[in-house]
Amino acid sequence: MRGLYRSFGYTGEMPSGVVGRVEVTVTGRRVVRRKSKIKGAGFGVYAAQPFNKNMRIVDYQGELISASKSDWRERRYQAKGMIWSFTVSRRLVRDGNVGGNIARFINHSCKPNCYSEIVKHTVWIRAARNIKTGEELTYDYNTGGEAGIQCMCRPGCKNKI
Repeated sequence: MRGLYRSFGYTGEMPSGVVGRVEVTVTGRRVVRRKSKIKGAGFGVYAAQPFNKNMRIVDYQGELISASKSDWRERRYQAKGMIWSFTVSRRLVRDGNVGGNIARFINHSCKPNCYSEIVKHTVWIRAARNIKTGEELTYDYNTGGEAGIQCMCRPGCKNKI
């Protein structure tokens, strides 16, 4: 599908294979939020342009809260089968459900194409390999199965997130 799109002041031709509203991240990268191809995942985030390996794509935004305050919020989210909290340090957590951006819709995968990097209090989502336009972005949540949520990254996955 080709056409024109506008988001955050950007107007241009829609890249081939990209459907949805394109958003420009703080790093200037173009991504799209739309229904995920991962069964039961809800929304996902897709590349609206190619990304080179190790490129910073987006920062994971959200309220920066104490780990103890995060505990009760996480229990509420996990009861609904969702994970919005990103541990920044032993004492601090980013809650993507409060003040979060498009990065909160990037889904977990046991075989991801992205990875996370924490620099001070900023969580960066980076490309783990070259990513083509139209690919869904995923990273390993590295929860160790703590949440007890069945992973749905691919049919037959036995892992928990």
